[in-house]
Amino acid sequence: MIEVLTATVWAAFLGYTVWYFALAKHYAPLTLEEVQVLWKIHKQSAGCPSLKWKKITKGGKIVGFECDCGYRHIQKRPIVKGTPAPADAQTKITAIYKKLHGP
Repeated sequence: MIEVLTATVWAAFLGYTVWYFALAKHYAPLTLEEVQVLWKIHKQSAGCPSLKWKKITKGGKIVGFECDCGYRHIQKRPIVKGTPAPADAQTKITAIYKKLHGP
């Protein structure tokens, strides 16, 4: 009896862990410019004739848009994601460019 209960608890824990690391997502805020670009991409790729769109906000931040044609885009990202690359990493080309064009 205890073996079955232990196996069930471990299976539930394993299922929750897989869900958390692979499927759990949260809303990712977007800037107004990003939303406009995403809407333009939607218009071009879908051949959408609509001229207006509405912001979708969650918690006071823009997380997506809704087109007048009915299309909705909500930006979500996994709760657990890889670490981003450092922003200040220089390549040889940018270092040379800064030497040539810098003060």
